[in-house]
Amino acid sequence: MPRRTLYLEYRDESLLRLPYELHRKVFKKAQNTWEREKVATAETIKDLAQKASSGEHSAEDSVKALDAAIAKMQNYKRKVETLHAEEKQLHGHQAKRIAHLQDLYKCPDLMDKSYERWSRKRLDRLLVDYLARHGHLETAKKLAEDRGIIDLVDLEMFMSCARIEESLKNKSTAECLVWCAENKMALRKQKSELEFELRLQDFVDLMRNQKLNEAMNYAKRFLAPHKATHFNAIRQAAGLLAASSRSHLMEHPQYKALYSEDRWSYLAETFIKTHNSLLGLPPGPSIFVALPAGLSALKVSACYPSCPPTTSGPATSNTSLCPICATELKPLAKDLPYAHYARSSMDLDPVVLPNNRIYSEERLHSLAKKLGLPQGMIRDPTTGEDFEQTQVKKVFIM
Repeated sequence: MPRRTLYLEYRDESLLRLPYELHRKVFKKAQNTWEREKVATAETIKDLAQKASSGEHSAEDSVKALDAAIAKMQNYKRKVETLHAEEKQLHGHQAKRIAHLQDLYKCPDLMDKSYERWSRKRLDRLLVDYLARHGHLETAKKLAEDRGIIDLVDLEMFMSCARIEESLKNKSTAECLVWCAENKMALRKQKSELEFELRLQDFVDLMRNQKLNEAMNYAKRFLAPHKATHFNAIRQAAGLLAASSRSHLMEHPQYKALYSEDRWSYLAETFIKTHNSLLGLPPGPSIFVALPAGLSALKVSACYPSCPPTTSGPATSNTSLCPICATELKPLAKDLPYAHYARSSMDLDPVVLPNNRIYSEERLHSLAKKLGLPQGMIRDPTTGEDFEQTQVKKVFIM
């Protein structure tokens, strides 16, 4: 149990944390909407009552004002219903994810079929996460639907994130600034620099297009409030106002850096990091954590350097059982530590074949019987070579 708890804490934390963060965001949005509407409605009613008592409004004017107030409240009701539906959906996702994790604790042991099914579902989740993070959203969605795990993954969130990332790569800050406004308080708590960098880029674009007056007004409105934390960056940006009319100054590294097209890639990367941090997501695909851990657990000294590179496939593979020796995985395991085994595990009846491969004698006889080989013949399960039983020699371990 402790090991499983540790596993869930470090590997599957985002599975539960993300719905919680999204639910908290929806709740905060509903709360803010309610506060605004409550104040606005109270002021409207108070104003109507005062004008009605003073005779400023005729009966017809009062009816129109009341109709307008009712229309606003109906609009508020629609917003609340939408938020409630979203909240209900998140509750459903959370319940299914908790049930999925609880299935692990119902497995009697790691050799049980139920654990194999649970592990397969976990692998599908990791693959969907990997595909979504690398922009293969349609493939990720298809896999999630085929495996029936659409409620265990967050494709809508990845799609929204990918859309904003793409807009930044297309040199537009509008969508990202809207996202920053929606998450203003959370970004402020994290002391994020994303919004400042976006505003700085807008200022640079105005300067690039020689819109000096607009750039100055923009800087006063959006850059000046950050002078306490980004004074040097603002001073450098302000230098563009003086350098723009002098072409030789624009060759200075600090001004060239501001005008560089690489800034858009930097902004996209900064957004992804900020987005993942805000929602409690790992910085990279979870499979990048799970895969090295699994490879390290299987890696033994026999895999390196004695195991030569092989091509994939059972006919040409050096071994059909060792994933470390496979061409696709061997480079990934190269720099990983070897597995630590306190105890050795081996068959009690080892024999060596003429090709120097060692197997259990009982298993070789069982395979020969299953394959219907002639009496006195055995087959290497890896290479498929046949040998006479008289060629087999016993192995003694000292």
